[in-house]
Amino acid sequence: MNTNAGHMIGYARVSTDDQEAQMQHDALTEAGCARIFTDKASGKNTDRPELTAALDYLRPGDTLCVWKLDRFARSLIDLVTMVDALRERGIGFRVLTGALANIDPATPDGRLMLQVVGAMAEFERDLIKDRTRAGLAAARAQGRTGGRPAVMDADKVAAAKARRAKGESVTAVAKALGVSRATLYRALGDAE
Repeated sequence: MNTNAGHMIGYARVSTDDQEAQMQHDALTEAGCARIFTDKASGKNTDRPELTAALDYLRPGDTLCVWKLDRFARSLIDLVTMVDALRERGIGFRVLTGALANIDPATPDGRLMLQVVGAMAEFERDLIKDRTRAGLAAARAQGRTGGRPAVMDADKVAAAKARRAKGESVTAVAKALGVSRATLYRALGDAE
């Protein structure tokens, strides 16, 4: 938290285009944010242009406000680095919900809590990844695979090869089979 007179600037993030950030926007607006920057990007994605814009927009005395810690940083190193960089610039940091709600990272106690909670969040994400990998491996061992079904089965690949051998263009073959040219190229490349 920052007690200097400045603006409260909000940052919201959702992981996919299907998700809505309205709940985060409502909470950030209610907290007094003068402006809110929103990314639609996975936390793993390091390209978050709106976060970059928010960090550039902030001035000494301002406070960056996020709805929840995991919307801001995905690793302890990133969290500590970004919060320290904000503090060095004279910018406060506030989390509205979760374990760090209303903790002041400008104090030694606040920094300690930030690091402890950040480490626990990172640990939990790693556990989830490990459980997901184990579940996928168990499914593969039972003959189940995930992902989208193949568009080009063996019959379509054979038909595509025959048409190409007769001299039909890739565009014409792809259109006749109802697939994209890229899909056809991949299927013909894999089959050869």
